Amino acid sequence: MTSFYADLHIHIGRTRTGRAVKITGAKTLTLTNLIAHARDKKGLNMVGIIDSHSPEVLQELEELLDLGELSEHPDGGLMYGDMSIIPGSELEINSEETSGPIHVLCFFPYLHTMRLFSEWLSLHLKNIHLSSQRVYVSGKELQKKTKELGGLFIPAHVFTPFKSLYGKGVKRTLAEVFDPALIDAVELGLSADTSMADQLLELHRYPFLTNSDAHSLAKIAREYQKIEMKEPSFEELRKALSREDGRKVAANYGLDPLLGKYHRTVCSNCLSPFPEGALHCLHCGSEKYIRGVADRIAELKTAESGTKGGRPPYIHQVPLEFIPGLGPKLLERLMDHFGTEMAVLHSVPRAALEEAIPAKIADLIVKARSGELKVHAGGGGRYGKIMNK
Repeated sequence: MTSFYADLHIHIGRTRTGRAVKITGAKTLTLTNLIAHARDKKGLNMVGIIDSHSPEVLQELEELLDLGELSEHPDGGLMYGDMSIIPGSELEINSEETSGPIHVLCFFPYLHTMRLFSEWLSLHLKNIHLSSQRVYVSGKELQKKTKELGGLFIPAHVFTPFKSLYGKGVKRTLAEVFDPALIDAVELGLSADTSMADQLLELHRYPFLTNSDAHSLAKIAREYQKIEMKEPSFEELRKALSREDGRKVAANYGLDPLLGKYHRTVCSNCLSPFPEGALHCLHCGSEKYIRGVADRIAELKTAESGTKGGRPPYIHQVPLEFIPGLGPKLLERLMDHFGTEMAVLHSVPRAALEEAIPAKIADLIVKARSGELKVHAGGGGRYGKIMNK
């Protein structure tokens, strides 16, 4: 088996004509910019483009195939050189069964199956051109259609307070909305890791994914996983999620949950910590708060942390953009010296780093690899911070 780095949740901000796909996405996050940046700057081997249902995105992918810049792998996925693109779609479910909106990811092996899915979707949502739209079917109906077309079904960022499975989507269990047998994996999101998620017994049967949910080029690969497969194809990915024939998710690389936007419960008004059980904010007096992921998991807990055996390691890794003092010019210098962020994050020795950037910043990068950096917790939509002293 070979190890491949994969980020399976990347948005398209705009099409080449300037049409918005992900309204909150950067204008520079076009299809061609995305795939070049992910491969050549980030060093990824597989990406999931989760706005591939949008007709203009589909058309761009098909034209790149016709031009020979992409090729379709016989076992699914589109090859951009040695990097695989997995066509996907992020959708919002908010039906009679849900307690609130839930985002899910649906991936398909070939462009023709994605086009069939897009045509079906157009009958069940209001704007087929936009990302993350509400689809007017039940969760189980969406699962069945995904499986009918040979796809993978993955609940997205399952603990974030808004638009997620456990945030507000269900009261307690995923079976309220989905068929548990038709879920292929679970995406954790930026404010939780394996030890936190494994406190829910019903999740022990699923592999965990850790993706960026990138809305800009810089955010690509802020979270990702290492997957052991024979090659970067859709079928090999499916086998890895099913843990077939030695394929597997070998490691998750993600933010320390304290760095996530929604780790702790905070006041909706001033974002100060809101103690569990408090009736009002101790800082401004507001009675409204945003429930943090840690407190929501504690409420739902049905197992002790770490009770699920055989999980791959979840490695707390700090994206280079979070490193204090590492601005655009120094980051560009690192890329010029070492090629990709994957190389800098995983393999470049300290001595080599110090030849390109100040020793103090090189030290922070090395400490980030081993989880030694001190972190101030985030919450309420505000990221945590690296403490560099």
